[in-house]
Amino acid sequence: MTNFFLQALSEVGSFSVMGLIILGVLFGIIGGSIPGFTVTMAILVVFPFTFAMDPVSGVSLMVGVFVGGYSGGIVSGVMLGIPGTPSSITTVYDGYPMAQKGEPGRALGIGVMSSFLGTIISVAVLVFFGPLIASFSMNFRPWEITALIIFALTLVAGLSNGALLKGLLAAALGLLITTVGYDRNSNLRFDFDLPALSSGFEMLPVMIGVFAFSQLLGNIEKLRDGDGNGKGVDTNVSIPYRQIMKDMAGQKLNTLRSSLIGSLIGALPGTGGTVANFVSYDQAKKFSRHPETFGTGTPSGIVASEASNSAVAGGAFVPTLALGIPGDLPMAIMMGVLILHGITPGPMMFEQNPVLVGAIYASLLIGAVVMVLCNLLLVRWFAKISLIPQQILVPVVLMLCAIGAYALNNNLFDIWVLFIFGVIGYLLWKAGVPLTPLILGVVLGNNLERQLFRALELDPNWLTFLTRPLSALFLVLAVASVVFSLYQDRKLKRLKPATSQ
Repeated sequence: MTNFFLQALSEVGSFSVMGLIILGVLFGIIGGSIPGFTVTMAILVVFPFTFAMDPVSGVSLMVGVFVGGYSGGIVSGVMLGIPGTPSSITTVYDGYPMAQKGEPGRALGIGVMSSFLGTIISVAVLVFFGPLIASFSMNFRPWEITALIIFALTLVAGLSNGALLKGLLAAALGLLITTVGYDRNSNLRFDFDLPALSSGFEMLPVMIGVFAFSQLLGNIEKLRDGDGNGKGVDTNVSIPYRQIMKDMAGQKLNTLRSSLIGSLIGALPGTGGTVANFVSYDQAKKFSRHPETFGTGTPSGIVASEASNSAVAGGAFVPTLALGIPGDLPMAIMMGVLILHGITPGPMMFEQNPVLVGAIYASLLIGAVVMVLCNLLLVRWFAKISLIPQQILVPVVLMLCAIGAYALNNNLFDIWVLFIFGVIGYLLWKAGVPLTPLILGVVLGNNLERQLFRALELDPNWLTFLTRPLSALFLVLAVASVVFSLYQDRKLKRLKPATSQ
């Protein structure tokens, strides 16, 4: 392990790759600082630029955006009371009140240090547990992989912001989208006599359309309603380093607990930072000696929120690399980068591409250090980014989305795909249907169909899925996750009003 890690570190430590990591972190922080832009949209904008890069450079750039994006959400959360990303919602509960008390620099500093420590702890989880999971999953056959993907989809649908049925329907729609085009037996399906549909829908235009384009349409609607501009706030902040060190010294247990929660939840396919955010904040409040201070500007709340959502970064890589199951939506895009370069995530990746795995570890560590330095040195300028008017932001991002979709195949049809799925995503969003299950259904659909066909070709008896222990276990867990999600949704609904007081 030491040899390939040192080789990976030498590649990542090159001038060009280090520059890409720094650029990625900066863009991620900027993207996370803009309300409504989100980590996912930042990654989607950068994704097309990786096409011409080698695997190590492309993945390092994406890891930089990933690390920077999860920390960037604290800026608008503290300065405006608006979470820059969904995974920094609970940061607002204590970060904004602390800023209103005249301590925005303290709140930002605590958040940045918590993000750094959360990322470091999550990398340790990835290093120690990633290979173990990969070794265990070497025994997986098509039946186990099929059942695992079904389990992952039920987790995604179940954790859908309190909309279980809509989440399940969205995941099913995502799977349906992947059936367009030729199947394994060269049968043409759902092409509607359009030659462009014979090869199916490209993943990138669908993802940009459903998630980014639809969200930008929502921002345009807010502009129309007069709710699109930031509030006037003082962005001239300074960081009280000594006070922050004192605050963090008293938050060791909270930091460790929140980071582990973020890592573990991040390792669950399709969960991500938002769930980790609420769960860790809830646990921090329950373990606190003064729970009544939460929501009034306590450092404990900021630490719990930022350590957990940043720890999701390392945890989310575990199922992506070891099992080929993306931990969340940004990980689905990261998986697309690997596939684009001919690398298939899964158990064999640790044996066939150990240097690339080591490069991911190294990029996460270097990205965490760069993130701290960038945030602490440039925080007053990042704070001003959160005030960019939506009238300027929306057209620019729309243009970048269209360029990214077209650059994939130099195909004008992909821009139409982006537009059509953007409208569909917007209508689903207006109807309260969660979009994450739909996207991950698109990402996992082809693999699910391929593994299901292989399983039935080897043994056409459907009962084999129940007679093989691991396959049966995953199917039982799939059912249990749907049942448990009902309980979890009710708990989160009770938690949100309680923590917002």
